[in-house]
Amino acid sequence: MENAPRATECGIALIGQQFMGRAHSNAWGQASRFFSTPLTPVLRTLAARDEASLRDFAPKWGWQSWTTDWRSLANDDRVQLVDVATPNDAHAEQAIAMLEAGKHVACEKPLARSLAEARAMLEVAVRAAQASPAPQRTFVWFNYRRCPAVALAHKLVREGALGRLAHVRATYLQSWGGAQTPMSWRFEKKRAGSGAHGDLNAHLIDLTRFITGEEITDIHGAIAKTFITERAEAMPSNVLQGSKPRTSSVDVDDAMLFLASLTGGGIASFEATRVAAGRLNANTIEINGERASLRFEFEDMNVLHFYEGGKMGGAPRTDGWRRIMCTRAGAHPYAANWWPDGHVIGYEHGFINMAADILRTLGGEQPELPLPDFRDGYEVQRVLEAAMLAAQNRCAVPLAEVM
Repeated sequence: MENAPRATECGIALIGQQFMGRAHSNAWGQASRFFSTPLTPVLRTLAARDEASLRDFAPKWGWQSWTTDWRSLANDDRVQLVDVATPNDAHAEQAIAMLEAGKHVACEKPLARSLAEARAMLEVAVRAAQASPAPQRTFVWFNYRRCPAVALAHKLVREGALGRLAHVRATYLQSWGGAQTPMSWRFEKKRAGSGAHGDLNAHLIDLTRFITGEEITDIHGAIAKTFITERAEAMPSNVLQGSKPRTSSVDVDDAMLFLASLTGGGIASFEATRVAAGRLNANTIEINGERASLRFEFEDMNVLHFYEGGKMGGAPRTDGWRRIMCTRAGAHPYAANWWPDGHVIGYEHGFINMAADILRTLGGEQPELPLPDFRDGYEVQRVLEAAMLAAQNRCAVPLAEVM
């Protein structure tokens, strides 16, 4: 019997069309233009609820067709991968349905609203990965892994440049969640699962696991706080001018901090907030080791700060941190696929870099860096759950007890 012809295309379907819908649409549309991938992404179908906006959004972003029935994607033989970019409350149902239909699935973070949902998603993903003759793959959009500076940090730590790790300090500070911000699904526990904790700490937990290669073993303490307990609902366009808006109760955290231990013996602190005035998207992580330290700040995303004790000229008066511009082709991950050295990239490039690595993986090649899958999403969810339990019960929580 002749071998079946090797696939050269990957049909993509996307569920969701808002902020993440734009980021993901752009990523799939650009990946094979800037990267040599074994599969070319074909933007088959966009699914979302708002029919009126779909008519404009789909052709603008290169989608061949659109539908308001996401379930119809399960029976579309032209689609090999379904990308879930919906609010958190839809992740489990949509991802599980597509895996059971034989599709590869990429899902936004956090993986789910709760540990129970994440566990259910992982169980289906494990079975799908063992499917014969075509195992299915899962991916989670922890896009900050794909910043060249973060990728360099990952490589430096794995190569032993920092030695034994002592301390991780991770913060994600935003300001958009003040009292003037109207009610949305992100402030509802039944839809989001949590507030700044799941939205922002999820990224910090993944960055810590990715860069250090270590796991969190214990939560030693945590505090969660909701500062704005009532929010105005968005006013419909047909409401009379001057009418007083209705309000809804907020039942998720505005800010969340916790302390943890790592498998290598080091300690870590995590801080996430949406009410840090003056901080737009201050996603930072600093890692201190016995021989060196490094620091990444997303608002200066092309740069990695690196310190080697005593090696910066030798004399105390000139000793200090080194600022590395991570844009040199051949020296820094992904840089060769973009612009000349020193010509910086932006937020959208992390998504494009990840889309390219997904296409490499599905085409039988190795990604430039490890891709997060549903197992990673589940492990992040375990930490989120343990930290929330620590905050609620004012106690320490071993991760071994949160499964």
